[in-house]
Amino acid sequence: MIILGIILLIIGFVASIPILWTIGIIVLVIGLALALLGMAGHAVGGRRHYY
Repeated sequence: MIILGIILLIIGFVASIPILWTIGIIVLVIGLALALLGMAGHAVGGRRHYY
């Protein structure tokens, strides 16, 4: 999810499409939150790791 968020941010910035920029930020934040919870040892959605 983190990589997808970064790709959407880049495409949204280069093509100047604000909806892709917004979706990229949301996906990136969700990916980072899941990765941090996974690293802390908390199981989210039945999975311990999201990386």
